[in-house]
Amino acid sequence: MSNTILYALDGDVATITFNRPDRLNALTFGMIDDLSLMLDRAVEDGARCLLLTGNGRGFSTGADLLEMDMDAFARDIDQTFVDQLNPGFEKLANLPIPIVTAVNGPAAGAGCSLALYGDFVVAARSAYFYQSFANIGLVPDAGATWIIPRLIGLQRAGRMLLLGEKIGAEQAHDWGMIHACVDDEDLTKTARGLADRLASGATTSYRLIRNGMHAALSSSFSETLAMEGRNQHAAAQTGDFREGVTAFLERRAPSFCGR
Repeated sequence: MSNTILYALDGDVATITFNRPDRLNALTFGMIDDLSLMLDRAVEDGARCLLLTGNGRGFSTGADLLEMDMDAFARDIDQTFVDQLNPGFEKLANLPIPIVTAVNGPAAGAGCSLALYGDFVVAARSAYFYQSFANIGLVPDAGATWIIPRLIGLQRAGRMLLLGEKIGAEQAHDWGMIHACVDDEDLTKTARGLADRLASGATTSYRLIRNGMHAALSSSFSETLAMEGRNQHAAAQTGDFREGVTAFLERRAPSFCGR
C-alpha cells in the first residue's frame, strides 16, 4: 500500500484522504485498490462514519491521463472494471456506515462520482463538479450514469454528462446535488461536525435507512412497504432502539452505542 491514500481513525470517524496533491489527487488503479483495503479497515476498526476528502487544492480529478496507455486502455478496460475497479466502487457504495464527503476543490471524472457517493456532500465554494468523458470520446464511469440522473434529473444530468459542463458548488447546491456549499475556510469544520454527529447516532438505523432509500428507487410501493416492515423489525432488535425510546420518555438526549 502506497501513501497516495491516507487513513486515520479519530474517535468513531474514519477519514480517508486522497494524497496526490501535486496531481490534484488524480486516481491510479492502485489507489482504488488501496481505497478498497481502507474501507475494509474502517469497518474492522468499528468506525461509525466515513469522511472522504482530498489533500491540497483538489478532491480528485479522476483517472490520471498522464499514466494512461491508450492502447492498453482500449483493449483491457472492460475487464479491468470487472476485476479491479467496480468491486471497489461497489464496496464504497454499500459501506454499512454513513459517508460524508468534503469536496475541497475540483471533483472530475471518477473523482466526481466518488464525491457524490456521500450521503452528505459538503463542498467548498471554490469547488466544482465535472464529467469530462464526452469531451475525450469516452463515457462516464464509477457509477456516474446511475448517481447523477437520480440526484438532478435527466435534463440537468445531460448538461454534465453530454455537454461536459462544469457545475460550481453553489449551482450544485441549488440543484440539490449536494448537501451544502460553504466558504472554503469552513469546509473541514462543517464536514467533520456532520461526521461526528452521524458517528454518535444509531448506526444500525442509519444503515437500514440508507439501504432502504436506495432499494426504493427501483422498487414498487408495495415492495417498499414490505421492505420497511423487515427493516423496522431489524432496527427494533437493537440496543439503540431501547435507548432512544428510554431517552425520549426521560426527556433527555439519547446516548447511542451503535448496536
